[in-house]
Amino acid sequence: MKLYVAGLLLSGLCIFSNCSTKEKGTASAESYRVESITMPEGLTAETGGLDFLPDGRLVACFLRGEVMIYDPKTKQWSLFAQGLHDPLGILAISASEMLVMQRPELTRIKDTDGDGQADLYETVTDDFGVTGNYHEFNYGPVRDKEGNLFIALNSASGGGGVRPEVRGRLDTTGRSAGKEMFSVVPYRGWIMKLTPGGKLLPYAMGFRSPNGLGFDQQGNLLATDNQGDWVGTSKLYHVQEGNFYGHPGSLIWRKGWNKGNPFNLSVQALDSMRTEAAVLFPQDIIANSPTQPLCDTTNGKFGPFKGQLFVGEMNSGRIVRVMLERVAGELQGACIPFIDGKGLKKGNNRLAFAPDGSLWTGHAAYGWGGDNGIQRIVFTGKQPADIYSMHLTAQGFDLTFTQPLDDASALNPDHYKFQRYYYEYHKKYGSARMDERMIPVTDIKISGDHRKVSLALDSLQSGYVYQLNVGSIKTLSGDSLENKIICYTVKNLISPDLK
Repeated sequence: MKLYVAGLLLSGLCIFSNCSTKEKGTASAESYRVESITMPEGLTAETGGLDFLPDGRLVACFLRGEVMIYDPKTKQWSLFAQGLHDPLGILAISASEMLVMQRPELTRIKDTDGDGQADLYETVTDDFGVTGNYHEFNYGPVRDKEGNLFIALNSASGGGGVRPEVRGRLDTTGRSAGKEMFSVVPYRGWIMKLTPGGKLLPYAMGFRSPNGLGFDQQGNLLATDNQGDWVGTSKLYHVQEGNFYGHPGSLIWRKGWNKGNPFNLSVQALDSMRTEAAVLFPQDIIANSPTQPLCDTTNGKFGPFKGQLFVGEMNSGRIVRVMLERVAGELQGACIPFIDGKGLKKGNNRLAFAPDGSLWTGHAAYGWGGDNGIQRIVFTGKQPADIYSMHLTAQGFDLTFTQPLDDASALNPDHYKFQRYYYEYHKKYGSARMDERMIPVTDIKISGDHRKVSLALDSLQSGYVYQLNVGSIKTLSGDSLENKIICYTVKNLISPDLK
């Protein structure tokens, strides 16, 4: 185990407790208000991680290596640590101790003398490979109910090289002759499990750029992955031990692998091995570069979406809401825009719920589309007019709404336009929407409380995204729906025999 002690000097930053800042509000939506947090002068505020300390203060790490603490009551920032390398995740253990996932290692930073600044930097684990490729980002950690930690290791970019000196065993079998991302040291493209005893274990493989880990309300581990080679559109995976999720390079680090270069296998062979995503985020429709999935555990403080997921999005001023359900034993579900514009910046890289139920989002650009800073989203108390959930049925879908609907508009068949399509699994960068076609609605029913609309479709087929564009449906109070598009990934069908 390595120990480091570092001094704390940061040119141009206000590091003392009397450094005050102001919050700047934006024009608010009716149900949610977006506020911008003023950042310390001199800080390049590209956010790599957010969490809340037990006393309600925010801790944030930034890509230039700083860890800073913000007090929402006093609106003051203070410096806790610095000198980290591309930190892209933080987990608060206590008011004086945090775990930070930086490029070379998972690090414990701790204030041992009570002066408010870290004086102990300790390696928790560095038992994974590094080649120096610019795209070898690392994400996490997140912790399960048993105390296990999970981290994600990005694949290396085919547009970058391998340095002469690497950490870990070098095996070029995990590299294609083309431009695909690759894994030539352990365990790039994997999600890893760190036991409470400190042993780092390979957990699941086949990821390209899993910039987001989290758990749902039932404790299922979830990860996003970004569109690219072998990833037709961005996805949300239910991550299970030992499974392969589609990107070939990481297969060489699978125990007992004896099939040579995985990039030389046929698409059909790789497809037969992979576990498909729980939710697809249609490119340019829902998300282009999804980040962290975060479960709403606020018990209504953030509005009516208890237990659902919020997912950050880098390339637009949007957060995505996800509703999961279990069909034929597997998770699948729908995604819908949540906050879209309305003062929200781009680069929504990290999310965290505050004790008061507000949702904080940290922004980053990192050379791609994005922004800097931190914002918070506050529920105003006004019930939104939105689709609350979308459930698959044997005949079609049930839509439940957050408010009772006006029957005349809810029963109008012109207000429900379904189309379906799929994304091709191949080595090319991304995929077009394949076999795209309109699907007629054959029947509409509304429940007695006016909140649920049951839609029967002309056909249902597994392996497709069903995109619904909603027309001018009104609530009984006269509100228009805030979102007019929702997409459901039909991984499995419901048998007509099931009641």
